[in-house]
Amino acid sequence: MKKKISLFTILCLFTSLLYIPAASAQGTDGQETALRAELKAIAAKTYKFYEDHTDPDTGLTFDETRYTAEGKKNAAHTSPTNIGMYMMSTVSAQEMGFITKEEAVDRIQVTLNTLESLKKWNGLFYNWYYTEDGSLKTDWGQFISQVDNGWLSAGLIVVGQAYEELNDQTSKLVENMNYTTLYDPEVGKFRGGYDVAKGKMTDHHYGLLYTEPRVASYISIGKGDVPSEHWWKLERTIPAEWDWQSQIPQGYYAEYDGVSVFEGHYEYNGVKFVPSWGGSMFEGLMPGIVLKEKELGKNALGLNNQRHVELQIQYAKDKGYKAWGFSPAATPDGYSEFAATPLGTSGYGDKSTVTPHATFLALEYAPDEVRKNIKVLKEMNTYGKYGFYDSVNVETGEIAKAYLALDQGMIMVSIANYLKDGVIRDHFHQDPIGKNPEELLKKEVFSIQ
Repeated sequence: MKKKISLFTILCLFTSLLYIPAASAQGTDGQETALRAELKAIAAKTYKFYEDHTDPDTGLTFDETRYTAEGKKNAAHTSPTNIGMYMMSTVSAQEMGFITKEEAVDRIQVTLNTLESLKKWNGLFYNWYYTEDGSLKTDWGQFISQVDNGWLSAGLIVVGQAYEELNDQTSKLVENMNYTTLYDPEVGKFRGGYDVAKGKMTDHHYGLLYTEPRVASYISIGKGDVPSEHWWKLERTIPAEWDWQSQIPQGYYAEYDGVSVFEGHYEYNGVKFVPSWGGSMFEGLMPGIVLKEKELGKNALGLNNQRHVELQIQYAKDKGYKAWGFSPAATPDGYSEFAATPLGTSGYGDKSTVTPHATFLALEYAPDEVRKNIKVLKEMNTYGKYGFYDSVNVETGEIAKAYLALDQGMIMVSIANYLKDGVIRDHFHQDPIGKNPEELLKKEVFSIQ
């Protein structure tokens, strides 16, 4: 005999069917809520590094602080990149509610006053200054770095848009930073920098697009210091005839603004990508903390960023590592370059060492994988007073108990962009320098579709 099914039973069954995907959605929402809360907690600890390691009289942040058997040691010098990252981290801290706008402005004002007084070369900043008084650290040479000045310019641009009362001061500093002095118009590329003591430019140019110097390139074009054709003169891959590289690139030629560009690519596990120099995360993704590559470069830089994140994760799986994220970082006794080797032209070794800043640079491309990686890194005891220590060997468990101003800044700004819908990028692109070259990001199509 067949049992009759009541209307109530039917409704219960129907409701349960509806509930299954709803529960799944709640689980996903719950994970996102938990991730956002964890990120904010990490950012609060990370900014405490800047609060405790920035000279209150000069507004200059120590390059690093390190814990050894002998105790804590601060490196009381700084670089233009560190200064830029401190300023953007302070904006990030205010955007996330850790400090008030008044506190942020007061802190950055001290830094800007110091920047105005520092010794410069054609408006560009030397690579190392002592944090106590802003004097030059000359025992490491007197070098003017294109890439480091680019990050300082980026920080100044962000500050000038975040705080109108500082705009005149930041704009003047950026305007005086004359990038034409480092540009080689014959090849359409920048020299790596200038040695003031020797009176000599570096022999090498910054030739590859998919490396961190592209921020200074973009800013220089936005300022009008160099022509926009410079962007198209940068190599997407090293020329095929350079047979020392790890792969012979495949691709085709395309024309942009009258310049013929070889749209080349490599492959890893059948996935196409445009390589960086060494295969590290910060070469590829650090520029995206200020440039709207994800939003505007959907067929080029944004897409390539996504590929590099996915391939870094895959590379770690292929190697059997419990965590991923390969980028130059501190070691227990110094500093070294680490990378997902196949992603570079002749990539750096991974040395089974990962660095947390690489994880956070990937936030906007792979949040779920980032959430899982954060958990693994914490389980490896890499989380300390000021957030994550700078690196860990995933095979030996050895930790570099150091905090670097540069790497803390990448973590801080990446979290702010994720939690606040790209707020730091928005500030940067509100400035004409950030907005003027946007078409360069939009129009290109990489050969990795």
